[in-house]
Amino acid sequence: QVQLVESGGGLVQAGGSLRLSCAASGGTLRRLTMGWFRRAPGKEREFVAAITWSGGSTTYTASVKGRFTISRDNAKNTGYLQMNNLKPEDTALYYCAADRNWPYTTVAATTVAQYEDWGQGTQVTVSS
Repeated sequence: QVQLVESGGGLVQAGGSLRLSCAASGGTLRRLTMGWFRRAPGKEREFVAAITWSGGSTTYTASVKGRFTISRDNAKNTGYLQMNNLKPEDTALYYCAADRNWPYTTVAATTVAQYEDWGQGTQVTVSS
């Protein structure tokens, strides 16, 4: 099992930027696909972005394409989500997750059920 801890959330005005980090411990993240998900108040947890173990493949939900960038530093066992041009509808609790089912895969998982290890989340609030 991989323990994940998110950080970097906060309150920002619309149009602003935040960079979320996801630090892994208790296991190595470097072989695994890493994903970011979010849950807005009253809504289900939804996929945001994912990156394969090598960083060779990334995928995003349509609403964040062109604004968010997922990346990772395997030497630091850490993943990132750079969020630019934030909108009020991006307000949510953001989670990072690791997919231990398919190490070294070249296709990133995009559903909640495909990820086994989850962090506790970091709150992002975007004011209008």
